Amino acid sequence: MNKKIWIGFIVVYIVLQLCDYLIHVVVLGPTYDWLMRTAPGLYRPEGMKVYIFFITSIFFSFFFVYIFSKGYEGKGVVEGIRYGFYIALMVLLPAAYAEYAMHPIPYSVGLKWFLLGTVEYVIAGAVLAMLFGGSKKQSGPAAPTP
Repeated sequence: MNKKIWIGFIVVYIVLQLCDYLIHVVVLGPTYDWLMRTAPGLYRPEGMKVYIFFITSIFFSFFFVYIFSKGYEGKGVVEGIRYGFYIALMVLLPAAYAEYAMHPIPYSVGLKWFLLGTVEYVIAGAVLAMLFGGSKKQSGPAAPTP
């Protein structure tokens, strides 16, 4: 594995942690407080096992970067934005709506998880594309020199 993958992994992990803080503490924190008051059995009574979020984010960040590196075409930031959007559709859409289907949460919470998470993954994809650079070197015969 090359250095871009490892640097991308670290940067994407940091970006996702910052975005998760903004989404789940700043933006949705009051909603979660309200949910704990109105649906007391929704969360674990002893509290969440927060360390698991960090561990799963390590795995997600690594594979987010690794899969991107395998299909990287060197088309710039737009490629990263598209990639982040596709990953959101693949991961967040089913997860957010499955949570809504299983737990007594308002529809708006599931929708916010999906929409805000999509923005998060698009940002991570754009940052990743910037790290990988704008153009991928093409392999093939060298251009003739005059």
